[in-house]
Amino acid sequence: MLDAIVWVFQNIGLAFYNLGYALTHPQLWLDWSDKTSIMRFVYYGGSVEFFFVVFTTFLVFTAIGLWKNEFMWGCVRVLEGFANTVGRTVAWVGLLMVLQQIIIVFIQRIFARPDIVFGFGIPLQFDISWYAEELKLYNALVVCLCATYTFVQGGHVRVDLVYSAVSFRTKRVIDMFGSLIFMMPVAVLTWMYGWYFMWRHLITPNPSASDTLERLILKARAVRWNVETIGFSPNGFNGYFLFKILLISFTAMVFLHAVAFFYRSYLEWKEGPESENKYLDRDSLGEGEEAYEGTH
Repeated sequence: MLDAIVWVFQNIGLAFYNLGYALTHPQLWLDWSDKTSIMRFVYYGGSVEFFFVVFTTFLVFTAIGLWKNEFMWGCVRVLEGFANTVGRTVAWVGLLMVLQQIIIVFIQRIFARPDIVFGFGIPLQFDISWYAEELKLYNALVVCLCATYTFVQGGHVRVDLVYSAVSFRTKRVIDMFGSLIFMMPVAVLTWMYGWYFMWRHLITPNPSASDTLERLILKARAVRWNVETIGFSPNGFNGYFLFKILLISFTAMVFLHAVAFFYRSYLEWKEGPESENKYLDRDSLGEGEEAYEGTH
């Protein structure tokens, strides 16, 4: 037990050095013309070192926020603003998905064409099935990148067995507990599995979570890009590696919003009911919104 505590504090201390070294030597992990840089990036993205850099940053920001609450409110506003901006932008993909489906129906059923060609200098030609399967990507974009936006807007379904019957401050305690015990750990675990799952579909030889940095650098001599381009059908959509990237993006956004939700819950718990929804930027349906919401 003592060894584990020492290990944790040792890694927290090393996090400052690791972060400083990474920022002052970006060529070691961002210069992808060097194959060893690619392998360093792969290793550190799913490493204990990276985890403790993120964890220590969270601790430092939390400590500053506890000392100066306006700083913590600033973090909440930035993180919630990020979730809203990404969500409101990506939500337009839903319209694109509908328009593309209409075009597919017209081209296939009315004009009886097996493909769609765009001619901008170099003709871009794909089979109808490619565009039909691409709709899955649009759906994944909305699901992954609008999840935290929906959370900020209060759009996720929740089952209130205890929550609705307790006091305001007890609700905030439950929210803080949920952020720390459920949202953050699940996001971290999903990242750890998703990170190497993504890279196994981008490069060869396949990296593994059990590989040490030294072993990955040895593999660097044989590394080459091998981006996944296999579709489920012969002429179908072949960009399925994008789904792996979306998984990583989703977990990163969930983790960041877990931090924002924890901070907001703490501040509302401390400041009382008068601070409920302070600085919260929610979409409005305009006049008559209350009547509309009352029907749902």
